[in-house]
Amino acid sequence: MKIVAYGIRDDERPYVAQWSESQNVEVKIVSALLDEDTVEQAKGYDGAVVYQQKPYTAAVLDKLASYGITALSLRNVGVDNIDADAIKRNGFKVTNVPAYSPAAIAELSVTQLMRLLRYTNIFDKKQAAGNLKWAPDIALELNQMTVGVVATGRIGRAAIQIYKGFGAKVIAYDVFRNPTLEAEGMYVDTLDELYAQADVITLHAPATKDNDRMINDESIAKMKDGVFLVNAARGALIDTDALIKGLDSGKIAGAAIDTYEDEVGVFNTDFGSFDAIPDARLKDLMLRDNVLVTPHIAFYTTTAVKNMVQFALTSNKNLIETGSDDSEVAF
Repeated sequence: MKIVAYGIRDDERPYVAQWSESQNVEVKIVSALLDEDTVEQAKGYDGAVVYQQKPYTAAVLDKLASYGITALSLRNVGVDNIDADAIKRNGFKVTNVPAYSPAAIAELSVTQLMRLLRYTNIFDKKQAAGNLKWAPDIALELNQMTVGVVATGRIGRAAIQIYKGFGAKVIAYDVFRNPTLEAEGMYVDTLDELYAQADVITLHAPATKDNDRMINDESIAKMKDGVFLVNAARGALIDTDALIKGLDSGKIAGAAIDTYEDEVGVFNTDFGSFDAIPDARLKDLMLRDNVLVTPHIAFYTTTAVKNMVQFALTSNKNLIETGSDDSEVAF
């Protein structure tokens, strides 16, 4: 058995080597992402493990299939960038890693909210300028707030546990309700109810056609004045122009975003200077004292990276050997 693994970063290499040795499976490491220029490196292999934000195009998938590769395992959760028609046409089996570390995502989302509530970035700037005065930056307490959690999958539930530990009141909305949370009476029936009640709205939903830019001018208007927004899920959930307008008006008191709708080709890139960043809207957000931007790093912990690599490799091995795996994604 031979597996080709694309887009392998330096921090992933030790975990690939560890898995390869323990499973006695040859794994070819390709640093570049899977695309039309690199797909030929999959010739002679039985399966492919991949991770990327760029699209998995029909041309690339057709080429993989022509090499006899129909076992494709993603090291991430999202599958919205895959050409579904090409998957079906070629008989691909696709797996993802649905839960590499829910705690990693949840912990960063709560950390960033706490930074907003305690004005830590403002105090960092003041202290760097020699200003050790408290006022006027008096903080808010999370234990006095209502947190609205949108989507209660593994990550949403991990966040809920942390918020409950702070003593916050938590309400939640999900089309598919968790029985334990429902028994606690945590759910509201509509997003509008959540918007009306929550001091903090934290997003943990996948990106789908139904919730594309669910945070928009209309939904923001339904929220409480001075609401805080947190998005460590998918950039497509927030209309950036609406977010900026909400911040300008004061309707939104602060925002912490680890994902951004135009992040592909921008996040995880060193531009050498702030001025060289090509996205004007992103720079606008980064310059605001009440906005915290991180470049899609919520997942980036040693635990999560190891799990992403080794879970994906194991799933690919299972697909090759048996044609199925518990983490298979339906198209």
